[in-house]
Amino acid sequence: MPDMRGLPICSFYVLTVDMTRIDPDRVARALLDAPGWARVGLTAPTETIREAAAQELALTIARIDGEASVAADPNQLVLAL
Repeated sequence: MPDMRGLPICSFYVLTVDMTRIDPDRVARALLDAPGWARVGLTAPTETIREAAAQELALTIARIDGEASVAADPNQLVLAL
């Protein structure tokens, strides 16, 4: 069930359950370290791109404390560093 901002209520709940443990500096660093396409994608004219960008940013923030255990996308190419 979406709330007024169009986000699932569970997303709002996750962010507000325990605000004392969220460090704004760490969130800011995570957002800056997120893929550029995801940061820019929030303003894309296409809804699917905006949703994918929001999902990527949410995963980036969740990874701050290792909360997200995301399986690698099988379609993602592996590039050597």
